[in-house]
Amino acid sequence: MARLGFGPVPAGTSPAPRLRARARRLDRRPRPRAPAAPPEFAPPAAQPAEILTSRHRAVRYNGRCHPFANNLPLDFETPPGLSVDAGGQGQTVRLTGQWTALSLARNRGAVARRIASIAAGRVSEWDLSGIERLDHVGGQALWRVWGRKLPAGVALSATQRTIFERIERLDSEREAPERIVRFDPVTRLGLAIFAFGEHLQGGITMFGRVILDALSVLRRPKTMPWKETSANIYSAGAQALPITALVAFLIGIVLSYLSAQQLQMFGANRYIVNILGLSVIRELGPVLSAILVAGRSGSAITAQIGVMRVTEELDAMRVMGIPHGLRLILPRVLALGVAMPLLVMWTNIIALPGVVPIANLYIGVGKGVVFGMLIALVACHFGFRIKANSQSLGEGTTTSVVSSITVVILADAVFAILFQNVGLG
Repeated sequence: MARLGFGPVPAGTSPAPRLRARARRLDRRPRPRAPAAPPEFAPPAAQPAEILTSRHRAVRYNGRCHPFANNLPLDFETPPGLSVDAGGQGQTVRLTGQWTALSLARNRGAVARRIASIAAGRVSEWDLSGIERLDHVGGQALWRVWGRKLPAGVALSATQRTIFERIERLDSEREAPERIVRFDPVTRLGLAIFAFGEHLQGGITMFGRVILDALSVLRRPKTMPWKETSANIYSAGAQALPITALVAFLIGIVLSYLSAQQLQMFGANRYIVNILGLSVIRELGPVLSAILVAGRSGSAITAQIGVMRVTEELDAMRVMGIPHGLRLILPRVLALGVAMPLLVMWTNIIALPGVVPIANLYIGVGKGVVFGMLIALVACHFGFRIKANSQSLGEGTTTSVVSSITVVILADAVFAILFQNVGLG
């Protein structure tokens, strides 16, 4: 018991039954097993047989030679070289050294230029037996010199022939380069016509959507986002008053000064008021306001919708069932349709130094309504065509401004033809 760690037992006494039972349990504990003996037969590790070559040693594994099997580094300093032996039927070119990507890069193309000049002459035989190492890059260099085919007289090893066969197979499978058309006016004209037709179709579709949304608002006025409409009227109209006033005032001064100089030559200075009134109220007021709004508010509308496309807000609205036309297009069209006539009146007040027939004022205000709605439609059209990248956002905004100004000028020409005999008396 003393051996089990319970202390010495006095002579003439016997241990308690509880201690005896515990000692028996300890004797029955499982003891750790001895480590397994090594197997009687273990195959010895394969000892590679070293084979000496011309420049470095390789190691043979299972009948194959691998140049990196031992720890001896390759001699990468061996540059690619060649020698030319003159013969009766032609020159014999013998290649030596390492024709690899690293060696050719260190050679900086000197041997490639030399071998190209030699290949331009009469060569009867190419001897590649002196090449220590050839990779795909070196094979491609020789393949281009040979005119993308193996010459008739060439001495190759089996490995080198495999490399050139692989290069030939890849060269035959390569697709022909696509022809780049530098300038083709007919193709560009056709593409421009198709693009114009696509934009025209998109504009007509958007105009029809606006008409349908307007009819639905007339039936249910509560569905109209009036807060969005008022915000657009404020941003496109009230905030544009300073710049339109400045430009209109300067245009009025310039026209008055130039017209006075020309009319003075004919003694018709008293007609300057009629000329300026007709030009400002009928033409310059609406067109000038429309150009300023197209550059200021039209670009902002296109950029806003484009950013919504980039941030995927348009997709979120579609998923939630919110119509784009009712929430984005109609408020902006209605806002510019209300703000533009007010801006035209403001421009006329600032730039007009006289009084003209009232019909010209009505024509100018009507132009303002039409121009404002056209600008909003064009801006929304190009805004929805913007893709989810910053380059498309910039290009779409620029195209929107240019297209808005162009549409305004075209509409003004239509107004001039339709009302050519109105308000001129």
